[in-house]
Amino acid sequence: MRLEDILTQIAPAEQRAMAEAKRRWDAVAHPLNSLGMLETDVIRIAGMTGSPYIDISKRAVVVMCADNGVVEEGVTQTGQEVTALVTENMSTGDTSVCRMSHVAGADVIPVDIGVARPVKGGKIRQKNIRRGTANMTQGPAMTREEAERAILTGVELVGELKKQGYRLLATGEMGIGNTTTSSAVVSVLLRQEPADVTGRGAGLSTEGLRLKIRAIETAIAVNRPDPADGLDVLHKVGGLDIAGLAGVFLGGAYHHIPVLVDGFISSAAALVAASLCPGVKDYMLGSHASNEPAGKLVLEALGLTPFLYAGMCLGEGTGAVAVMPLLDMGLAVYREMCTFEATNIEAYQPLT
Repeated sequence: MRLEDILTQIAPAEQRAMAEAKRRWDAVAHPLNSLGMLETDVIRIAGMTGSPYIDISKRAVVVMCADNGVVEEGVTQTGQEVTALVTENMSTGDTSVCRMSHVAGADVIPVDIGVARPVKGGKIRQKNIRRGTANMTQGPAMTREEAERAILTGVELVGELKKQGYRLLATGEMGIGNTTTSSAVVSVLLRQEPADVTGRGAGLSTEGLRLKIRAIETAIAVNRPDPADGLDVLHKVGGLDIAGLAGVFLGGAYHHIPVLVDGFISSAAALVAASLCPGVKDYMLGSHASNEPAGKLVLEALGLTPFLYAGMCLGEGTGAVAVMPLLDMGLAVYREMCTFEATNIEAYQPLT
């Protein structure tokens, strides 16, 4: 499977299925459009799957785990050894996203796509491309070929999950230093100054934030990533977790599975995917607006509206998983609510 072939085969969402879903909503005994995004996103899911008969009961959060060489620049509060520890904890169910996913009825699928040391755990998908990226302030974070392999890994994983019956995916990540790489990617692709799209991540001090911004500025100056070439940006100033997630978004579009965008890092990956194939945005669902400075900015660039403004910035896929019960509620009304016709109530009419 070649990336070029995947990009050319991604088709727009199915308009006929969306129109049928809209007719169903309008027939439900309630004021027109009164459930807001619960209605519009169900309609969008119909377009993604190609059918107004929607079943997202089997769902998962795919958590791409990878280390980033830029931690050498003092841009994080903790060392990169934490990446491996949390990745292994995901396999045993001992992380925030695992507890939240249990409530949401979602499986957690941790993927070692670039952790610096080998990790053990029965639930971990072993897909390591390299043992962490290089320090992007001194040259490219990875080769272009490695970035492409990581993207294809994400695409292939979505195909595997579809065969296993999964019909809704959320994106998550684990990687110390990945708000730094995400800010670099967003800075280049949206042509924004690093200082305007960089936050404190997992609790940086003011001095730590200064070092983080300087590292991003240096990486961009050294590597000169091309904002018109998403793969160039990714391999020069990105991370393997971002690359893998970009593949999940592309895989969702290719395999017609809706994918929930989590927080800032996931949205940076979504931005990469959209730069490679704008049509992939038809298959993305917003979840929450990250508390990172550029969280809303990236969602706006993707044309996505978040369900939640909860001040969350944990990552791991927690924001995306939090939205799953809301979609279930919307679908309960969509599938089970009586119609105007059945209740002998005069249907609402659109007014001008």
